[in-house]
Amino acid sequence: MHRVLTTCCFCACGCNLYLEVDDGKLVGVIPSREHPVSRGNLCIKGWNSFEFVLHKDRLRFPLIRKNGRLEKAQWSEALDLTAAKLTQIKDKYGPDALGILSSAKCTNEENYLLMKFARAVLKTNNVDHCARLCHSSSVIGLNHAFGSGAMTNSITELAGAELILVTGSNTTEQHPQIARFIFDALERGAKLIVIDPRRIQLSRFAHVYLQPRLGTDVIWLKGMMKIIFEEKLYDDSFIRMRTENFDAFSKDLENFDLEYVEKVCGIPLEGLRRAARLYASVKRAMIIYSMGITQHISGTDNVESIANLAMLTGHVEQEFTGVGPLRGQNNVQGACDMGALPGTLSGYQDVADNDVRKKFKNLWKTELPASPGLTSIEMFDGKRIHGMFIMGENPAMSHPDINKIRAVLKEMEFLVVSDIFLTETAEYADVVLPAASFAEKDGTFTSTERRIQRVRMAIPPVGSSRPDWQIVCELSKRMNYPMEYDSPAEIMEEIALLTPIYGGVFYNRLEDEWGLFWPCPDKEHPGTPFLHKGSFARGKGHFECIDYRPPAELPDSEYPFYLTTGRMYQHWLTGSMSMRIITLVREMPEGIVEINPADAKSLGVESGEPVRVISRRGTVKVKAHITDDVPKKSVFMPFHFKETPANILTSTAFDPRAKIPEFKVCAVRIEKVQ
Repeated sequence: MHRVLTTCCFCACGCNLYLEVDDGKLVGVIPSREHPVSRGNLCIKGWNSFEFVLHKDRLRFPLIRKNGRLEKAQWSEALDLTAAKLTQIKDKYGPDALGILSSAKCTNEENYLLMKFARAVLKTNNVDHCARLCHSSSVIGLNHAFGSGAMTNSITELAGAELILVTGSNTTEQHPQIARFIFDALERGAKLIVIDPRRIQLSRFAHVYLQPRLGTDVIWLKGMMKIIFEEKLYDDSFIRMRTENFDAFSKDLENFDLEYVEKVCGIPLEGLRRAARLYASVKRAMIIYSMGITQHISGTDNVESIANLAMLTGHVEQEFTGVGPLRGQNNVQGACDMGALPGTLSGYQDVADNDVRKKFKNLWKTELPASPGLTSIEMFDGKRIHGMFIMGENPAMSHPDINKIRAVLKEMEFLVVSDIFLTETAEYADVVLPAASFAEKDGTFTSTERRIQRVRMAIPPVGSSRPDWQIVCELSKRMNYPMEYDSPAEIMEEIALLTPIYGGVFYNRLEDEWGLFWPCPDKEHPGTPFLHKGSFARGKGHFECIDYRPPAELPDSEYPFYLTTGRMYQHWLTGSMSMRIITLVREMPEGIVEINPADAKSLGVESGEPVRVISRRGTVKVKAHITDDVPKKSVFMPFHFKETPANILTSTAFDPRAKIPEFKVCAVRIEKVQ
């Protein structure tokens, strides 16, 4: 028996753990005691992360659709067919008839190569990944305000904050190790403000808890800033020295009526006053948020409002104080960093910038497309994309209005999926390529705090499965653009050469330390635990004047309930991994819909009884769970379960700037199943 140190494959906390290997098989997991985030502890998913790797459902050989059925094939046959079909579609319709979905589950090196494949081989910028569905509004909003769309501070700095404001993040369930640092801060005397439509676990420990209506975040944030401005609690010297556009912003605040807070949000103004005074009165304050803020048609507005609040009080550009968008997947930060986005190359370098493209062209030895591509939402409009390569993503479960998504997948001229299981998306594929799991390959992940860490092979790939980086290289070679790398370490050297924020990231440095924080521009640089020291990445922080934009779909007489969706502690994403872990299935075997007791009484429904949740897009039959964690006339559903897929119900409305869907608000009705 031996142990292999690696990085957890679930959420973006970036915990390090040891995979226990006995006679070539994974048999257990041990947390790293020394790692600064995990600190000898793991959540229930981390403790059981080894179990799905050798599951009987793992894809062990390629599949090709013949006569309507997926049948076993050889690698050469599957890759030859894929190369021929992608070339055929490119020649027939043009490069932009092809779409690529990269993956936050895969390594930095694999995301970089697939992004390179899209642009250098297929000649399209139609490349995206699941960040479109979770934090694309953070990337745009924080980049506009600060010059960088990532967490401003490290996770460990939370313990040193004097006040923590948590909004739109069920931190104890979705980022348990980060929640531990919040509790560390509370033990040291810090104050906690929780503002969330659901009564999450952290609200029990809050000094101030406010429960706004869904989709009204801009209003309470603006109200909070109005109070700080009126009571002269803002940091005048910071604003004058470090920011711009404050005159216009302050006039906008002056014109805002505080009566809207109670009228629109449904929260008491005195409660908001207390929260505003607490936040503005300390020197070290952190704002933690997640998809409860971002997944709205006003997601970018919400993020820019949070940035405004932090700048108004000078709570940024310092240690222990800043803004923390908590990423949901193990490498969603890294996939963004690697340029798996339609408008940027690696390191957020604009595809439309001639100098940027010239730099990449000189190394890649080929012309590159200049116009930004389609987002993952736009790729499924059923009109423009004729062929797709999907690596480790499951849009047939994860996208809004999945009946529409599945119809598009079914009619796709050619679809190839690389994954570790036959997911709901892979079932529509013409070619399925078996990929290696996190335990069967080398590489790096970048956590939510921008910490770049090693992923290490513990066992050989099962069956004839291969790491995605090798699959991309083999496919590229068949399309007359050889990509030849001996290892992921060599790929990272190319990344460092082209990507300034990763310029000093090399494997030998990652072996000696608990990773490196980007930006790390050269080999001598120690990394950057907190951003914007001395000045913002964009120069001066930008105050944005923001008007309230209500949700696209509000309750009415036919659909009188708000529906909001999200995750549960026991499961992850679309369940392809977590549903194959016995412990997690035992703890949460099926989907539920949370209903307030008053609503349940009026419906005549008790806990455990089946109900129908009906939206304008579809119907889901699911068991009721009666709880006062949700307010009256609001219900909550997790989206993990294929038997009760919440995304049959969700709206296709999206943020006009970030193109992120409004998963957090739509209108439904509830019917008791007789």
